[in-house]
Amino acid sequence: MIGLIALVLGLQLAGELAARLLQLPVPGPVIGMLLLFAALALRGGTPDGLSRLANGLLSHLALLFVPAGVGVISYIALLAEAWLPITLTLLASTLIGIVATAFTLRLVERVRQRESD
Repeated sequence: MIGLIALVLGLQLAGELAARLLQLPVPGPVIGMLLLFAALALRGGTPDGLSRLANGLLSHLALLFVPAGVGVISYIALLAEAWLPITLTLLASTLIGIVATAFTLRLVERVRQRESD
């Protein structure tokens, strides 16, 4: 299990290094997650240990929102001042995410239907 945690953190570190060295406008953890996705796609599946690690992290996901909540409270005056643009941005980004998910699901369903025919 320790090796898998080191692997996940190592991929995150690789993503951070790539983002900073190449001055990419993408956060390092996102690049690290893409690296993990590529490794799992090449492997053809998820090892049991990695699944257990992911489920363990997901079971404690609520703890990861504590720092974000503290950050929100720290900037409450700014949020009170700019509530309208923040609200509109949140609504628009949520809508875009829902639409992108719907289109992706349709695409996946079409590909599955073609493969089954």
